[in-house]
Amino acid sequence: MLMSKEQKKFLGKQKKERFFILFWQMMIVLLFFFGWEMFANHKIINPFIFSSPSRIFLTLQGLFVSGQLFTHIWATLCETIIAFLLGISLGFGIALLLYEFPLFAKIIEPFLTMLNSLPKVALGPIIIIWTGANGKSIIVMALLINLIISILTIYNGFVATDEVKIKLMKSLHANQLQMLWYLVIPSAWDTIISSLKLNISMTFIGVIMGEFLVSKKGIGYLIIYGTQVFNLNLVMSGIFILIVLSFFIYECVSFIEKKLSHR
Repeated sequence: MLMSKEQKKFLGKQKKERFFILFWQMMIVLLFFFGWEMFANHKIINPFIFSSPSRIFLTLQGLFVSGQLFTHIWATLCETIIAFLLGISLGFGIALLLYEFPLFAKIIEPFLTMLNSLPKVALGPIIIIWTGANGKSIIVMALLINLIISILTIYNGFVATDEVKIKLMKSLHANQLQMLWYLVIPSAWDTIISSLKLNISMTFIGVIMGEFLVSKKGIGYLIIYGTQVFNLNLVMSGIFILIVLSFFIYECVSFIEKKLSHR
């Protein structure tokens, strides 16, 4: 397909803009780490408290050599993926149930709002007693954080379906299943996709909170262990890994979002 000069000019402009943005994003990151290293080396900031990029690198290298690095990363990733899939599946199913039974939704919605506002970490001791001090309690903690948000977000997307289109479907004698499949779910598709990003971030927070409480492996465990033994290099290394993992998971969800939206 041949493109006009205006199209080529527009695409070239977009390409230059993307390169410009990426360049300055990388420069900001490099300048941040360079400044951090310089400040730590010249004792402008306390290197024991704030660590430094070189110390973080050496700590990560030590974890890698000992074989612990990927063990902790894999533990956190597995817990996050399991809790995320459970949260989005249960959230979609319950939201669909609430949409199908409006009276039940009116009864239960205030309780969902109260549960959503409740600090889930306060339930940590109860969850540990119920499920034990193991990976199950971490997944339950993450599930409690992401599930309510998923239910409310997806349900609001269903409720926002155009009433005129619903009446049109009814006039065409569509049954309830057809209305759901061909109208309600497609109408809420953008909301469902957006809830994926919100859900994965909430899940990640829940997993780290759970690892702070009970885990013997995972990134959250590394951070809390480093705090207990005053190894601030280990703490900062754990935070650095979390930032990288958060970016990686977010990009994966964004990729899925683009594929599903395109489809």
